[in-house]
Amino acid sequence: MLQSPFSSDALDSAPHTAVVQVNGPIANGQDANADAIIHSLRSAFKAEDSKAVLVRINSPGGSPVQSGYVYDEIKRLRLLYPEKKLYAVITDIGASGAYYIAAAADEIYADKASLVGSIGVVSSGFGFVDLMSKLGVERRALTAGDNKALLDPFSPLREEDRQFWQTVLDTTHKQFIEQVKLGRGERLQDNPDLYTGLVWTGEQALELGLVDGLASSSTVARDIVGAEQLIEYSPQVSPLKELADQLGVSFAKAMSTQLGLDTPVRLQ
Repeated sequence: MLQSPFSSDALDSAPHTAVVQVNGPIANGQDANADAIIHSLRSAFKAEDSKAVLVRINSPGGSPVQSGYVYDEIKRLRLLYPEKKLYAVITDIGASGAYYIAAAADEIYADKASLVGSIGVVSSGFGFVDLMSKLGVERRALTAGDNKALLDPFSPLREEDRQFWQTVLDTTHKQFIEQVKLGRGERLQDNPDLYTGLVWTGEQALELGLVDGLASSSTVARDIVGAEQLIEYSPQVSPLKELADQLGVSFAKAMSTQLGLDTPVRLQ
């Protein structure tokens, strides 16, 4: 059972395993944004009675920038608090940008049926050129700079634009791969499919060296950390916000994220 570090029960709990959540899409403005995660990580490491930090992940990925911020901060905190280990535990899914974050941990655990990996980069959108032609709609885009309207969905895709944008994706992918290799080191198996964007079950990921074992958060806390009590350090969502989300207030924003209309490049 998770407790808040600010509850009276938690204050009397003494040794415990600090938990930081990474839930949902990793992006600015989402619950799993770098600022919120980093703030929680700093509090968890700083707490005198936390014996280890456990990052519980259930995310399909998201912004490479936000994921990179968290990755770098985990590395910094591990150096600042060398006596305190950080474990990543993947529940349903820890893919792409979420796995990027996990790769910074001392060790990664998952369930045998968890989805793990997806080390790749995607940029998606739509083209409406033919539809506009059928509707008799004329596109008028005035720019100062030959490439200012790069990837405009209402204009034909130029081959030179496609080639340029591919270099952006390839560069981001290379950065992702380098950080995974840096975090996992020799534990990674030499497999040609490892960095192609494929996703594996936790059981397969263990064979590939993407994770270190199959275990839940409570198992890691009890059997590895030796501090069974789990205390939550992530910001708590207010009841009003939770109700608003359930009623669909953030539906449009979630749709734009999934359609790739607000984030041109995603680790997914």
